[in-house]
This record gives sequence, C-alpha cells and structure tokens, in this order.
Amino acid sequence: MSLRVGFVLGTTAGGAGRHAAMLADACADAGALVRVFGPASTRALLAAGRADMIGFDEVAITDRPRPAGDARAVLRLRRLLAAMRPDVVHAHGMRAGAFAALALWSGRRIRGIAPPGQLSGRRRPPLVVTVHNAPPSGARLAVIYLVLERLVSRRADVLLCVSPDLSDRMRKLGARDVRRAVVAAAASPDQSPAALDADSRPVVLAVGRLAPQKGFGTLLEAAANWRGREPAPLVVIAGSGPLAQDLARQAAELEVDARLIGARDDVAGLLATADVFVLPSRWEGQPLILQEALRAGRPIVASDVGGVRDLTGDDAALLVPANDPAALSHAVLAVLDEPELAARLAKAALSRAASLPSEADAAAAALRLYGQLACPDY
Repeated sequence: MSLRVGFVLGTTAGGAGRHAAMLADACADAGALVRVFGPASTRALLAAGRADMIGFDEVAITDRPRPAGDARAVLRLRRLLAAMRPDVVHAHGMRAGAFAALALWSGRRIRGIAPPGQLSGRRRPPLVVTVHNAPPSGARLAVIYLVLERLVSRRADVLLCVSPDLSDRMRKLGARDVRRAVVAAAASPDQSPAALDADSRPVVLAVGRLAPQKGFGTLLEAAANWRGREPAPLVVIAGSGPLAQDLARQAAELEVDARLIGARDDVAGLLATADVFVLPSRWEGQPLILQEALRAGRPIVASDVGGVRDLTGDDAALLVPANDPAALSHAVLAVLDEPELAARLAKAALSRAASLPSEADAAAAALRLYGQLACPDY
C-alpha cells in the first residue's frame, strides 16, 4: 500500500526536528508520498537531494503565540492538507499538533476533507502528534500551552510521548490513545578523540543547546567546587544558543575554567575525549546526546528528570536531582576519583546502549502505525 504522509513541524532547534526528518526520509524510502509543512528554517533539516521524494511547503508555525499570524498559518495548512489529501498527518510538538488539529477539524467541508462524522466525501485523515517537550516555564506561556494540550489531547487519534511523565499528563487531559514514542539517535561515526588541549586534566563534557532547560548554569556552579583541585577538571560545553554570553559571564564570575566551544560536528570525537559526560538538564525526554554518550561507553552523570532514567536504567549513570549543584559536583568527583566506579559506569553504558532502539526501529514503528491508522487491516 502506498501511503501519503504529511508531516507538520514547528520551529525546532534540536532532536525533535532531526527525528521528524528521519521519519520523513524513511517514509520516502518505503515508497510513500511525503510532504513536510513547517517554517522555512525546517527545510534545512531535510536530507539534501531528496526534493524529488519529499515535498516541502512553508507554513509559519512559530515558537511563540501571534494570533493573526497563527490564524493565517492554520488556514494555509488547511488548504495545503486538503490539496495533498494525506492518509495520515503526523505533527511534531504541541504547537504543530494544535495547528494540525485546527486545520483538520473544519466546521465545513474544505476542498475534499470532510469534518468528523460526515459520511459523504473524503473523511478527515488520522492525526498523530508526538509530544517532545514538557510545558514551558512562566505563567503566561504555561496557560497558553495548557490550552494547546487540551486541544491536542482531544483531537489527536494517537499521541506519542517521549517520557512517562508526559504520557501521564496527556492521559489526565483526556487523550484517548497514548503510546510511547520511539526516538533514536543516529549511529555516530567512529572518530578519534577531539583535540581540546586539556594538558592532561580530566575533561567534564556537556553538549546541548545553550538554553535554560539544559541546566548548564548548574554545571558551572558545581564546577566552582573544583577550583582547588590539582589538576583542576576542564569543563567543556559544546553547543550554541541564547545563553552563550550569560554562561561565559557566569564562568568568569565563578572563576571556573570552562570552555564554551560552540556547535560542533565532531560530537563523537568530543565524547571519546571526555572523562565524564554530564547532562545537567532541568527536563529531558529521550535526549539524543544521552543515547550517543551511552553508545560511546562514557561514564555519565545526569539529572534524574523526564525520560532520562528510562534510557540509562539504574546502573548506566549516576542520577542526581535537577538544579542541585552540590549533588552534581559530588557525583562528578566520585567518577573522577574512583576508577572502578568510572569503569563500571562505562561498561554499563555500553550494555544499556545495546538495548536502545535504532533509527531503523523508530522508522519501522512509525510506518507500522501509519499503516494501521490509514487501513485498520494493514
């Protein structure tokens, strides 16, 4: 059966976009007709040279509310979906899911797509929404996000959640069918250790977008406890984002030897260099970088939040409370000071990595779901 799959994306700068692009590629490879609808910036996520297999239409789904612009975007998405006539629509993220729900649930028939319950004409295609993130901080944004959650929980045919806490939240909001999302990191190429000029000092590595959710400020506070050690650990943070200047200023004020090295395309090499990998996030679902660290067999210290424990289990990382510099500092020093502990964590990480799903597993799960929704006898 040749499926027609429409992917709806919002503004994304992380793993959610890469995951959606991987699924679009897999669908095209399987012979499906694929179109992606999202902001102009998301076009860059699609694999080069796939224009003949994956169509793209710009829809301005931004990361912040803008009533007039959002209304225009919903109307444009409605027209584009009606023209495509997909068998399944898969939206990634809460705003993209809400836009897709509004576009599909028209009060009147729009160019071939009928409202739910209407027996004549083409019925509304099933809507799948992957929930990638926890609600934002800030009272105003949290209220708006709750409205979007209620809309999506009632309109989506299937909700895929990246962590148990998100699954519980969506069920409480009335979602009918909530399942666990299968999100996998790409296999990292073998790389030689990156040259960091650490002068034989232990390297404490963190990787991610320089944004509040990632908790890098907590890592710098923890590192302030290491200043008197000989040799002093070198903190390396790879990534770009809005907090770059703030983090650099914080490191200077705390007199922490930290290098903010920007976005890198040699993450495998950085992991090979690290004595310990740290994930100090305030919340995570199924972070791709944590999967890469497990596959690299690195000793890991991570915040015990969201879906982190589901990835690491109880043995493949030292898990600490989020926003707790003292606990984070103690755990990192334990890894650096106890070679047996570091070796045990590294071995457990490799063992845990063997059980992680591959991109092929994630693609197969999605294609199976699309087929079942488009044709119950699939």
